[in-house]
Amino acid sequence: MTTLDSHARDNHIPDSNKVDTARKELPGYDIISSMAQFFGMLSDPTRLKIVIVLKKEELCVHEIADAICLSISAVSHQLRLLKTAKMVKNRRNGKMVYYSLDDEHIEQLLSVADQHVNE
Repeated sequence: MTTLDSHARDNHIPDSNKVDTARKELPGYDIISSMAQFFGMLSDPTRLKIVIVLKKEELCVHEIADAICLSISAVSHQLRLLKTAKMVKNRRNGKMVYYSLDDEHIEQLLSVADQHVNE
């Protein structure tokens, strides 16, 4: 049964003012698409683990791989995706590359998600 069918069955007429208000809250398609892509990055358990271990301090790919028990190549691949999505940044020190969260917004999202899940 579709939503329209249930509305017809219940003789419910949506409040057009509420619908208009709700529609005005929606950002444009490009913003919605970017937000969906952003949250999609965090929907992968491996990427989420990487972001979580980078919450406290910057780490090199070897340290990240050891911390989340994954191969260096797998972590490197995920770091490239996270960097492209502007969720992590890197800093080169000689031959070593260190990764950290791109900005404080990522850490805030992790904290809010953690609080929500643990309520």
